[in-house]
Amino acid sequence: MNTDKKMEIDQIKSVYFIGAGGIGMSALVRYFLSKGKNVAGYDRTPSELTKELITEGAKIHYDDNVKLIPEEFLDMSSTLIVFTPAIPKEHTEFTFFTKQGFVIQKRAQVLGIITKASKALCVAGTHGKTTTSTMAAHILHQSKVDCTAFLGGISKNYQSNLILSDKSDFTVIEADEFDRSFHWLHPYMSVITATDPDHLDIYGTKEAYLESFEKYTTLIQPGGCLIIRKGIALHPKVQDKVKIYTYSKDEGDFHAENIRIGNGAILFDFITPQEVIKDIQLGVPITINIENGIAAMALCWLSGVSVEEIKNGMASFEGVDRRFDFKIKNDKIVFLSDYAHHPSEIKQSILSIRDLYKDKKITAIFQPHLYTRTRDFYKEFAASLSLLDEVILLDIYPARELPIPGVTNKLIYDNLREGMEKCMCSKENIIDLLKKKKIEVLITLGAGDIDDYVVDIQKLLKNR
Repeated sequence: MNTDKKMEIDQIKSVYFIGAGGIGMSALVRYFLSKGKNVAGYDRTPSELTKELITEGAKIHYDDNVKLIPEEFLDMSSTLIVFTPAIPKEHTEFTFFTKQGFVIQKRAQVLGIITKASKALCVAGTHGKTTTSTMAAHILHQSKVDCTAFLGGISKNYQSNLILSDKSDFTVIEADEFDRSFHWLHPYMSVITATDPDHLDIYGTKEAYLESFEKYTTLIQPGGCLIIRKGIALHPKVQDKVKIYTYSKDEGDFHAENIRIGNGAILFDFITPQEVIKDIQLGVPITINIENGIAAMALCWLSGVSVEEIKNGMASFEGVDRRFDFKIKNDKIVFLSDYAHHPSEIKQSILSIRDLYKDKKITAIFQPHLYTRTRDFYKEFAASLSLLDEVILLDIYPARELPIPGVTNKLIYDNLREGMEKCMCSKENIIDLLKKKKIEVLITLGAGDIDDYVVDIQKLLKNR
C-alpha cells in the first residue's frame, strides 16, 4: 500500500474517500470541494452529514462495491485515495485501490501535507480536544489574526467542521491519537489536554500510549510552543527553541481566578504570563469549559489575538454539536446530548451538570463505544456513572469491532453503586422506556449512534 508515496496538491484532480461521512474525514471532503476537486467516496450508512456533503457536491454511496466508483476516480495518476483507519482492512474498495497501486493516505497524512506550509495550531489529548480546538478556531477566525480550521465536531457558530481563510498563516487542527494519526502533523504550537489511557486495542499498554504522546511533542517546530495541562502524566521531549507553558483551571502559566458562577452565567479572570484579562464570559456556561477556554485562549494569546478579540470570541462561542449540546433547557426539563465516551470525560460531564443542577435528579442514557474499551475500562465507567442518580445502559456500539465473548453492558451494570436507579435497555425501546419515567435532567452519553435517537427523545420530552 502506497501510504508513503506522496502526491502534490496541484497534481490531484480527484479525491476518493473511504469513510467519507466521518467527522474528521468530512472536513477534508469539504476542503477539497472548496478547491474545485472532484470528490466522491463511500460511507457505511447515510447521515445528516453525508446528505450535506452530497448537496455540497460530493458523490457518496453506501455499498462497498467497486462498480459504484465513478470513472473519473479510476485514473491513478490524478486521484488521491483517503481512508480512515477505522475501516476494516478487508474492505473491497480499499483492497481494490491497494492492489491497483493508487496513492492511498490516512486522513492525518493528508492534513499534514495541506498544513505543512502553514503554522499548525494543534490540540491533542484524550478528551477536551474538540471543544478546545473549536473554541480556539472561533476566537482566531473572528479576530484580525484569522485561521483555517479542520475540526472534530460541527461548530454551532459556522454549522461546519471546516473554516477557511485565504489570508491567515494559521491552521487549527484537532490532533487525533487514534492509530498514532497525530504523528503525521507538523505542529507549530500544540495544546495537550489529557493523557488518560485510551485506544488500548491499538496501543496495548498505558506506557505505549504515553510514549506516543511523547513522540508527538518532538514534532513541535522550533520557535513554537507546547501548552500542557498541569499535572498530566507526560514527560514532553520538545526540540530546542520550543517553549513549554502549563495551564489548568486553578494554576499554571495560564489559569483562571475570581470565578463567578450564577444566573446561568460563568465569568472569570484569565491569568497569562504577562497580563490579566478580566471578566471573561463563557458563551457555553458549564464549568468544564473554564479549563477548555483557558487552553484555547492561551493558544490565541500566543498567536497575537488582542484582549478585546479574546473576550468577544469567548462570549460569542456557541459550542459544538454533541458537546454539552442543550436540546431543551427550561424550568421543568433539561435535555442535552454529549459525545463523552471515556470514563474521565463522562466523570467531567456529570460533575459539570451537577454544578449547574445541584438539586435536580440527573438521568443518563449511556451507550458504551467499542467492546475493547468496555473490556478495558468497565470498572472506571461504572465509577463515573455512579455519580448520577439514574443510569439507562444501552448495548455496546461495536463501530469497527467484532463482539468479544463475555463483554457486554452487564459488566458496567454489575459494578454500578448499590442503591442507584439503573436498568439495561435496547436502543429501539428507549422511547417507550422514557415514556414511563419522570425526567428532570437527562443526558445522552456516547460516541455511537445514540445521537440518532436525540430528535425523538426531544419530541417526547417537549410534549410532556
